[in-house]
Amino acid sequence: MVFGLEHPIWQDVYYYALTSSWPAFFVVVGIVFLIFNLVFATLYVLGAAPIANMAPDNFLGAFFFSVETLATVGYGDMHPQTMYAHVVATIEIFVGMASVALATGVVFARFSRPRSSVIFARHPVCYQAKNRRLLMIRLANARLNVISQANASLYLMLNEKTEDMGLFRRIYDLKLERSVHPDFMLGWTLIHVLDDDSPLARLSPEALESAGAALIVTINGLDDATALVQHARHHYPVTDIKWGYRYKDIMSGLMHTPHLHYKHFHEVELVEPVAEKHSAMTP
Repeated sequence: MVFGLEHPIWQDVYYYALTSSWPAFFVVVGIVFLIFNLVFATLYVLGAAPIANMAPDNFLGAFFFSVETLATVGYGDMHPQTMYAHVVATIEIFVGMASVALATGVVFARFSRPRSSVIFARHPVCYQAKNRRLLMIRLANARLNVISQANASLYLMLNEKTEDMGLFRRIYDLKLERSVHPDFMLGWTLIHVLDDDSPLARLSPEALESAGAALIVTINGLDDATALVQHARHHYPVTDIKWGYRYKDIMSGLMHTPHLHYKHFHEVELVEPVAEKHSAMTP
């Protein structure tokens, strides 16, 4: 929860226009379009017979004339007939052209943004394998295209309190056995060894949970199809970690053509008794 932060939306309209959903974006554009036409229709009706052949001869007719003018359609039946109406129409045409240019630019920017195709397993797993304690996070490329030189980073964030700094959020780098994938097209499992240098090895699951710990995974790589840098990140609260579990195999047919069964991508299986899971975490 964040308190006391003042950041009006109108000061960062472009950011919200890019990050909002498509339905929300078009709803806002429609509302702005409606407001513009209502304002200019009001200005038209304030004049003395400003529009020739206005039908219907009321606010609704002025509204439809405003729609045609703002969109620079100009059917020709209704037209300004006073200096006042010409001035208002000139301003509205300028606003209409500027609005179309801005909306087109935002739509193009939304389409041109690189979209991440990386999917993350719902739960990290941690278990004992060959006398080593391993933390694993499974990834996959949903598009099945090539992401060249994909770089992965893993971080541990938790609350710590010291006499000098008080309570603050500390970030630890967790070393990965392999942090670079030269040809990330299918799957990738990130592995962190809980050795003497790992902060995870010094804390029990209960201590991590009480410290509000979380794992953050970031992926960066070059999408060969678009030649754009693709970025993905995922946040795991420490409560999402499955202690004493491992991922269910999703690959078969290694002798011939490999088969990947992504319906099992998020599934885990127990490999350690419950009593051993917690005791193995503490030195």
